Amino acid sequence: MFKLHSPYKPTGDQPQAIANLVQGLNKDQRHQVLLGVTGSGKTFTVANVIQAVQKPTLIISHNKTLAAQLYQEFKEYFSENAVSYFVSYYDYYQPEAYIPQTDTYIEKETNINAEIDKLRLATTTNLLTRKDTIVISSVSCIYNLGSPAEYGKSILELAPRLKVTRPQVTMRLNDLQYTRSDYDFHRGTYRVRGDVIDIYPAYEDICIRITHQLDKIIKLEKLNPLTGELINWQTDKLVIYPAKHYIAPKDNLPQVFNQIGNDLELQVNYLQKNDKPLEAHRLRQRVTYDLEMIRELGYVNGIENYSRYFDGRKVGDPPYSLLDYFTTSDYLLIIDESHMTVPQIRGMYHGDQSRKKTLIDYGFRLPAALDNRPLRFDEFMRRMGQTIYVSATPNDWEISQSQGRIVEQLIRPTGLVDPQVLVLPTKDQIQDLISRIQKLVSKHQRVLVTTLTKRMAEDLTEYLKEKNIKVQYLHSDVETLERLDILADLRTGAYDVVVGINLLREGLDLPEVSLVAILDADKEGFLRSRTSLIQTMGRAARHVDGAVVMYADQITDSMRHAISEVTRRRQAQIEYNNLHKITPQSIVKAVRERIVDKVDSETIKLNPQDILKGRALDTSDIDVSRVNQLVPSDRTMLIKLMTKQMNVSAKQLDFETAAKIRDKIKDIQSLTA
Repeated sequence: MFKLHSPYKPTGDQPQAIANLVQGLNKDQRHQVLLGVTGSGKTFTVANVIQAVQKPTLIISHNKTLAAQLYQEFKEYFSENAVSYFVSYYDYYQPEAYIPQTDTYIEKETNINAEIDKLRLATTTNLLTRKDTIVISSVSCIYNLGSPAEYGKSILELAPRLKVTRPQVTMRLNDLQYTRSDYDFHRGTYRVRGDVIDIYPAYEDICIRITHQLDKIIKLEKLNPLTGELINWQTDKLVIYPAKHYIAPKDNLPQVFNQIGNDLELQVNYLQKNDKPLEAHRLRQRVTYDLEMIRELGYVNGIENYSRYFDGRKVGDPPYSLLDYFTTSDYLLIIDESHMTVPQIRGMYHGDQSRKKTLIDYGFRLPAALDNRPLRFDEFMRRMGQTIYVSATPNDWEISQSQGRIVEQLIRPTGLVDPQVLVLPTKDQIQDLISRIQKLVSKHQRVLVTTLTKRMAEDLTEYLKEKNIKVQYLHSDVETLERLDILADLRTGAYDVVVGINLLREGLDLPEVSLVAILDADKEGFLRSRTSLIQTMGRAARHVDGAVVMYADQITDSMRHAISEVTRRRQAQIEYNNLHKITPQSIVKAVRERIVDKVDSETIKLNPQDILKGRALDTSDIDVSRVNQLVPSDRTMLIKLMTKQMNVSAKQLDFETAAKIRDKIKDIQSLTA
C-alpha cells in the first residue's frame, strides 16, 4: 500500500489538480495532461495521485539528471515503499558500429557504473516481488531487457532446514551469473569458506550468509559486506535473483543453438552469393565464438543480440522491456516533461536500426540483431498504462491524445510569481553578465547561464574562473551522477554559477537561483524555441527575486510568445496573491543526500574526481608506493581515470604529460600484478 509522507498539505491549485486527475483515472480516462508551471508542485501533486489510486507507477523522464532528482523526491515521499531508479548504466558507451567508407570497425566499448547497475537490478526485483513499486526511469525503459518470465524463474530459493548441498548451491549461483571471488568480494559474486557461503546479491547493499551442515542449510543470516557485522533478521524463505538481466535458459539451449546455426548458414550463403566471402567468413567466426562462450559460461558480451532466440520471439516481434516487468497492465504511467520525453521515445528506434543494418550487411552480426532494439512508438503506446503527461508546455500531440482534458496548475503555494524578463543587446553581454553575477553573489544568490554549445559553455566557464567566480559547466559529457553533485554544490555555495545548455531546462529544483541569463536568445532554433525559452525562464521562478536576462539584438517570434506566456502566468499569480493576501516567499529546501557517495581517495594524494572534472593531472601527486593500500576496485578506477587523462593530454598534443601518465600507469600495474 502506498503511503505518502510529507509535512505539507496540498495548497494553491494542487487540490483541484489532484481531484481532477484522480477523477479521470477512476473514470478510466487513458490520457490526461497536467499543465503545471515551474514551482507549482507538480511532483507533489503526482505523489498525491499515486497515493489516491494505489497503482504501481512508472515515471519516465527524458534526462538522467531529472530522473535522479525525481528518484530522491519520491524516496522521501514514499519511504515505506519500493522506489526504484532505472537509467542506462553506462558512464561511457560506444556502440558497436562499422563505417564502410573507411573500413573501420568500432568495437563496443562501455564503462558500466556498478551503482546504477545495482539500482536497475533492484528495479526488476521489486517489480516481480512487490505491488507497491514506483519506478523512475529514463527512456532506457523501452530498450531490450531480456524476458521477465526467464528472469523471474531463474532464481535460487533458500530456507533454513532445506536439504541442499553446498556444491548444488554454488552451481546454481553460477547459472545465475554470479562468479566466485574469495578475495575481491563485490556485488554479483559469492565466496566459500568451509561450510559457509557468502552471497553478495547484485541488487542489494547487504550480503547473505548460508551456513551448511552436511547436506542441509541450518542458518540464513544477513551481514554488512564491509564490516562483516551481522544484521538482525529472520526469515522462513529467501530468494536470490540473477546477477544479470540476460540469462540463457539451459532447458532449451540445444533448440536455440540449432536455430542460430540454421540462420548462420542462411546468412553465410546469402553473403557468398552476393560476392562477400570476407563478410561470410567474419560472420561464421563471430557467431561460432559467441555460441561456444554461451555454451560454456552461459553468457557472452553481446548476448543481447541473440535475445530473440532465447526469448522465443519471431522475426520482427517487439523485444521485452521494463514495461513488460509490470505484472499487470493496470499501472499508472507518468511522462514527465512530456514535450521532451515523448519525441525522444518516438525517435529511438530508427537510429538503432540504421546502425545495426550496416553491421549485418558487412558480416558482423546475424539479422537477429535487428530484434535487439528499443520499442517502436506504436509498440510503446500499446504497452502504456493510464497516462498523465506532465509539462509546463505540453505539445499538440499530448493535448490531442487527452482529447482536450487538460488540468492546469498555475498557482504556486509559495506565492512566487514568474520572473521579470529583461531583454538586453548582445554587445558587452559578458561584462554585463559578470557585473550582475558579482552583485548576486554578494547576496548569497546563485546564477544559471545558458549557452548554445558545449564549447561555449566550457570557454565561458574558464573565463569566469579567471574573474575569481566560483563556476562549473554542466552538459552531457559530465558523468551521470557527477551532474547531481554539481547541482548540489551550486545549492550549498561551492559554486555560485553553473553554465550549461539545454540540461538546465526542465525540472531542475534550484531555489537558490535568482537569475537565469540566456545568451544569444535571438538565435531561432530548438534551444531558443518558445517551449525551450519558457522552460529556461522557469528556473528563476523559485526565488522571490527571480529575474531573466535575455541577450538579443532582435525580438524573435519565439521570444515574443514566450515572454507573453510568462507574463500571463505572472499576472495570474499576482491576482491570486492579492486575493488571498499572500506575501511571496522563496522556496526553502534541504539539499538531499547523494544517490552514490563520492569515491573516498584519501589513501592517495590525487582525488580521482579531479580527473573527471577535467582538471590537470600532476603525476607527482600520486604516491605509487601507497597504491597497494587501495582496494582492487579503487585501483581499477584510478587506472581508468589516469588512462582517460592520458588520452586527453595526447589529444591536446601535450605528449610529455601523456608519457608521464603512461609511465605511472605502468608502475601501478607492475605493483599490483
